[in-house]
Amino acid sequence: MKRSLILVLLVWSLLVTPAVSSGQKRTPPTASPRSSAVAPAPAKSVPLAEAVPFVNKTLSNGLEIVVLEDHSVPLVTVELAVRNGSFTEPPELNGLSHLYEHMFFKANRATSNGEDYLKTIDQLGIMYNGQTQEEIVNYYFTTTTPNLAVAMHFMRDAVRYPLFDERQFEQEREVVIGELDRHESNPFGFLSSEMNNRLFYKYPSRKDPGGNKQTVASATTDKMRLIQGRYYVPNNSAIIVTGDISAPDAFSMVEALFGDWPRRAIDPFKEFPLVEHPPLPKSEGAIIKQPVQNVIIELGWQGPSIGKDDAATYAADVFSFILRQPNSRFQRALVDTGLATNVGFGYYTQRNVGPINLVAQTTPDKAKAVTRAIYNEIAHFNDPDYFTDEQLESAKALLEADDLYSREKVDDYTHTIGFWWASTGLDYYRGYLGRLRATSRPDISRYLTGYILGKPHVGLALMNDDSAKTSGLTADDLIGNEKQNANSITGN
Repeated sequence: MKRSLILVLLVWSLLVTPAVSSGQKRTPPTASPRSSAVAPAPAKSVPLAEAVPFVNKTLSNGLEIVVLEDHSVPLVTVELAVRNGSFTEPPELNGLSHLYEHMFFKANRATSNGEDYLKTIDQLGIMYNGQTQEEIVNYYFTTTTPNLAVAMHFMRDAVRYPLFDERQFEQEREVVIGELDRHESNPFGFLSSEMNNRLFYKYPSRKDPGGNKQTVASATTDKMRLIQGRYYVPNNSAIIVTGDISAPDAFSMVEALFGDWPRRAIDPFKEFPLVEHPPLPKSEGAIIKQPVQNVIIELGWQGPSIGKDDAATYAADVFSFILRQPNSRFQRALVDTGLATNVGFGYYTQRNVGPINLVAQTTPDKAKAVTRAIYNEIAHFNDPDYFTDEQLESAKALLEADDLYSREKVDDYTHTIGFWWASTGLDYYRGYLGRLRATSRPDISRYLTGYILGKPHVGLALMNDDSAKTSGLTADDLIGNEKQNANSITGN
């Protein structure tokens, strides 16, 4: 899906749901609240110009400005999006993009100079935050329209003139280490890390936005300057402005404040190119023992990359949405039968290899049966009757409706635009809905045969010691007894 959601949410959304509950909303594995067992008729197509109503321009220094007007309420959000995150991090830098994010709102030139606008910033109702993902780090302010200039001035000073005060740096370094400690102590975070480390076995740091605790502990302010010089430059950044402001006014304000920001001489991704994640040489299964009550089964594949196989990314979204509908064969076979409490299937859009994940929650006594049933469904994914034409068209219509619905809260939608800008580029985003509508059965078949059916993958099960004994589940089960059942898995 094209959402600024960290992949771990796909797993956590199932993991935090008690096994005894029902009807829980899960994001993204289930359909949206508007989806039902009987899907609505496909909506009338929306012209692409209406589907993506933002405008953009690029300054001479390479900074891209994106503006989405919405005058329904007198609020405005400004976001700085930077192509940074774990996909830029070799092991010696893993976690430093995250640490840099923590330092962004700390002391800068304006605080050192005691500039007048800072005297009232805490009284203006300005909300701010930031987040680090695999392929983007973003920072944002939301405030009332008259105070946009104040927020924009602080954004300028924070990105261009950070001080990296040593005392504040030590404090934030400990905060980040505390976050990593909590992640390590969480069984479900442990499962996510195991999947990441096995699926992207050669360069796991490139898929770990939180980072390595030892690397963070040894970080210095010089390393912050290194990251700033590489990635916090105008020709690797975008300013996104949404809400109650006109595009000409937004363009003028951004250009006045950021127009003299010096361009980096060399594109950072030319000087420090992304790694090439090698394909898995073989399937691998493992049982992960942690103190949990239920059994969580997760399968992972290496999926398509933006810029290398865009067509497969659209097919991945449509097929995932078909499977997540309550009336799909996938849900009926695994949830309606009582084998699994929850089951989800999704693709996470990435420029540098997007993962495909299947996650199921069950009980120890059903773990072996549900694993067998999952592989039986996978074996039939490419059957002509696995989904109907009506389900295909409904999935495309629901995906489009979901995208349009997500724009109702413009401040949140700002982050969606930032995610697409960083990972896919705005041209991909502008054509997204149109290409979804054009997705066909052959497109989905090509995606399935290219990335899932018969492809090496990782199968993990999270459970406690007693559950492991009760379930009888083996590592071989978790990869579908691939040697014995190769023909059925490939669909031959």
